[in-house]
Amino acid sequence: MDLKGQLLEWIERDRDELIDFVCRFVRAKSPNPPGDTTEAVKVVTDFLGAKGVPFRLVDPQPTMANIVGTFEGGAPGRHLVLNGHIDVFPVDETEEWTHGPWSGAVADGKIWGRGIADMKCGTSASIFTYCYLHRLREHLKGKLTLTAVSDEETFGPWGARYLMEHHRDEVLGDCCLNGEPSGPVTLRFGEKGPLWIKFTVRTPGAHGSYTHLSPSATKIAAKLIHDLEAVTEIPTPGTPDIERALTEGEAAIERALGKGASKTLQRVTLNIGRINGGLKVNMIPGLCEFEADFRLPVGYAKEHILPKIREIAARYPEVTMEEINYSEAKACDPFGEMAQIIQQNVEALRGFKPTPIISMGGSDARLWRQRGVPAYIYGPYPYGMGQKDEYVDVEDFLHVVRTHVLSAFDYLSRG
Repeated sequence: MDLKGQLLEWIERDRDELIDFVCRFVRAKSPNPPGDTTEAVKVVTDFLGAKGVPFRLVDPQPTMANIVGTFEGGAPGRHLVLNGHIDVFPVDETEEWTHGPWSGAVADGKIWGRGIADMKCGTSASIFTYCYLHRLREHLKGKLTLTAVSDEETFGPWGARYLMEHHRDEVLGDCCLNGEPSGPVTLRFGEKGPLWIKFTVRTPGAHGSYTHLSPSATKIAAKLIHDLEAVTEIPTPGTPDIERALTEGEAAIERALGKGASKTLQRVTLNIGRINGGLKVNMIPGLCEFEADFRLPVGYAKEHILPKIREIAARYPEVTMEEINYSEAKACDPFGEMAQIIQQNVEALRGFKPTPIISMGGSDARLWRQRGVPAYIYGPYPYGMGQKDEYVDVEDFLHVVRTHVLSAFDYLSRG
């Protein structure tokens, strides 16, 4: 039996163990905010310890530890980094789930619970890949590193960003493989860039019947929000390779991300994620704050839209604005080596080639791309991501594991 066949045999033999692990991983609550991943980190470290693989904790915040492990192959070669996150979206406890959000239940051929899609399925694939390839390390060329981080959901500073800033030589590598939800029919080679801006509206305020004494901060905010939609009409540039990939992948994009997604990927979008204003129904609000989430397509930087945003905000002297987050949109080669390796393995496993596309949401993969390292995402469908009844099909979970294990092996076998 060849080594890839051996890997597939091990995965099939360990099927129940893999499913049991990911279910326990889901049951270990790790919502961010508040960001305490201690219980989930222990599930992972206990597993790695039992497998006898090297790892250590990097914990600038003790309740949000990052797990980093590295081993060398039997010959010199390239450095592949596996990346996934441990923290998950919080849960609205008033929502009724078919199976509890922290149940990790297996029912109807699915694994249920908060974070199974985003992204404990994909992080588990990274963990299993690291463990399986450690057994065959003498047959590999180069080095394999695992990074399972605890601060991704809020673009926080204590996860992959911290590793890049303080342990760059250990975690940068030559290529990154990530298991964020993508849908098995697509693989992600880039993502849009978030620009988050907080707008504050201040007026004197007054009694609700004395509208002649003060403008309403909430009314001004409503008008400003309406006007900001003009930013989404700014024409955006493209690059030939990305335009080709998105054009060829339109059907897969629509299937994975919903109807209309192919056009959304290529334009600026605006979401008002939070708004707060007013104290009482019969008082004219003197303060209103809202946070705007602009998403920029690849090839577009914040400098392309900030002048328009400032020009719109300047129409309202009561308004101030503050940038609270920005990450440049980046992509790597949609037809690069790892993309082709993933496609070949998926075709052998499932009979189709996943289509290279851009992600609309953010991920830690951007941190590698921003530093010139190709980073690819291949994971499950995002069923229920950020909603109730999040789940992943059991067979899709195992398929993602197989794809990551085989693709990492192929990359490190070529040297």
